[in-house]
Amino acid sequence: MDRPQHDPVLLDRVVDLLRPALDRERAGGGATVLVDATLGLGGHTEAVLARCPNARVVGIDRDPDALALAGRRLAPYGDRFTGVHATYDEIPDVVADLGLDRRGSGTGGGADGGVDGVLFDLGVSSMQLDVAERGFAYAVDAPLDMRMDGTGSSGGPTAADVLNTYSAAELTRVLRDYGEEKFARKIAGAIVRRRETAPFVTSAALVELLYAEIPAPARRTGGHPAKRTFQALRMEVNDELAVLRRALPAAIEALTVGGRVVVEAYHSLEDRLVKQAFVAVTRSELPPDLPFVPEGSEPAFRLVTRGAEKAHAGEVDANPRAASVRLRAVERTRPSNPRDPRNGKAHR
Repeated sequence: MDRPQHDPVLLDRVVDLLRPALDRERAGGGATVLVDATLGLGGHTEAVLARCPNARVVGIDRDPDALALAGRRLAPYGDRFTGVHATYDEIPDVVADLGLDRRGSGTGGGADGGVDGVLFDLGVSSMQLDVAERGFAYAVDAPLDMRMDGTGSSGGPTAADVLNTYSAAELTRVLRDYGEEKFARKIAGAIVRRRETAPFVTSAALVELLYAEIPAPARRTGGHPAKRTFQALRMEVNDELAVLRRALPAAIEALTVGGRVVVEAYHSLEDRLVKQAFVAVTRSELPPDLPFVPEGSEPAFRLVTRGAEKAHAGEVDANPRAASVRLRAVERTRPSNPRDPRNGKAHR
């Protein structure tokens, strides 16, 4: 398989946001640790390893093909890179299995967690789009799979299963909520009628249906008419929002003092979850009219970015995937108060 091309979005800005957490000296010595929770082809990880010489990276991906390709790309960095086959809501288990959970060990300046950074670059990877047989791309006819774990070991439904078994109401929900498709109900009804004649197997039949159901004026704006439906199916098949809801608090909780979580989101629902998770841990629980803040009552985190940062026009021109990116970052500023209801399982 040829290595797919991949241009990481906002690469320089992402590394700049992570650098303060990764370039510092750790209490007790040793390398700082970044968890790249969405390794893909390893573009962000390669930049971190090249520019932050004190850092090691643990790269997580549910796709073994991506892990293999990234592993070859990052082999020159030796044991500074470790690849792990997992989903990113398994961060606590991955960190513990690698012996990186420093809680209670006295290192990391008395911090709660054991890693110095966590990076999420959400959505489908370029590699998955570029490999036709995975079924993510609408430009070629391919089996309607869309499972990010290419082995199928997850046991979850394929995109064909969703199309052939979901009710019209369920399909409408998926297309409307995950694809923000204004013709969701019309498309769902057509899918149900079409499968009564022949089940959906490959992408060509679905693309043909979408061209027929989406009115011509709408097809001429907003990109390819299949874009929103394919996005919605991918998010449903991989349960992406539920995984993210579990992963964000786990990533936040894993941080040592001075550590940062950086997230690139491309979908409004994903970005909303990120914003909510970050606001929850940076918001003061004290009444705003208190004359002073008692010591130890400050939030344990601070927002690093002001709102969501976007890509500039030049990057969007060079890399169209950057058009919808929303970048946010948060930093742990002190150990958490164990009595704070925002900590631990209260996040989940």
